[in-house]
Amino acid sequence: MSHDLDSQTAQLLQRLRRKEGTWQDWGQGCQHLQKAGHSPQAIFEATGIEPIHQNQLIIAVQVAQSLRAGNASPSVLAYFQERGSDLLYELRVLSQRDRVAAATLIVEKQLDGATVHEVCRALKTMSYQKGESEDFTDTLGDRIGHYYWQLARQQRDLAQRSRLIAQGFRFVDSEKGRRALETLLTDLTVVSATPQPRLPLYRLETAEELPYLIPVAGCAPLTAAALTAVPALKPTGAFSLVDVERPLTVVALPGWQVLLNAVDPVALLWPVAELPAELPSSDNLIPITQVLLIVDRGRQEWQGDRYLLIEETTAEPLRLAWYPQAPSAPILGQLLLVLRPAQILDNTVNRELWLLEE
Repeated sequence: MSHDLDSQTAQLLQRLRRKEGTWQDWGQGCQHLQKAGHSPQAIFEATGIEPIHQNQLIIAVQVAQSLRAGNASPSVLAYFQERGSDLLYELRVLSQRDRVAAATLIVEKQLDGATVHEVCRALKTMSYQKGESEDFTDTLGDRIGHYYWQLARQQRDLAQRSRLIAQGFRFVDSEKGRRALETLLTDLTVVSATPQPRLPLYRLETAEELPYLIPVAGCAPLTAAALTAVPALKPTGAFSLVDVERPLTVVALPGWQVLLNAVDPVALLWPVAELPAELPSSDNLIPITQVLLIVDRGRQEWQGDRYLLIEETTAEPLRLAWYPQAPSAPILGQLLLVLRPAQILDNTVNRELWLLEE
């Protein structure tokens, strides 16, 4: 079976390398290879199809499939059978209904890539303004014409204004829409555009900025059963998403290296009085009665420079201690860190915007 799969993969790579079939065959082939575990770079090295082109082909194939599902006419489907992958790629931002209508428009008016890009931007923009005009209907052509009408009203440059009006006439369907565009030829009033707000974009620069979620076993005194009953959390994806299957208390800590290197970390609330060593003095005068321990359940071997969480007897609570030699009692984990509570005297300061001069 494995030999057959290898043979099929080799044949597919050969067809892609020779550019056999249509662009839809290439897109389906790239998609099949990527789903089978081949990286875009490996496919590029074997076929010469660059990763960015692979992505364009795969998405264009998906758009073509949505056209078939949306009952696009046979002539439209035939038009894109052997060409137009770049045009269908632009339609990815549209709804299925608009994709079918836009694809039909492309065929009817023989639109090029730059025009299709503008048309898709127009439809996407106008999708947020439904029902806001008395002069334009909800047809595809009128929505595009309405978009160019809005841009033309905001344009002071007469040549650019005329170009936008001409584009509006090219697509508008209704008579009322045409009259609205015609008024711009004589009414040269400029309407200032309402600036679109910038996206509130943030980026995590370091691993420490990404919170690391750790399950909390509870507050001491604890039993071994309470410690082992806590499920491990497995972050996945670029944003370290965590799927919690049942009610669970978690604590979010910075992505410190000691946590990233842990095998199976668990948090425990621990009285300061029961720590095996005295905490260093703090400049803050607020007394600390409780700290947060992070214990790695995945490391249950003795090390001379580590504090250990042990179960001396099943009848006694867990104990945190240091042993110069390996203890006879079961080791349930190694201590990774002791965390003091945050000493923030005024939380409102963190919510205020600060302007800093560079």
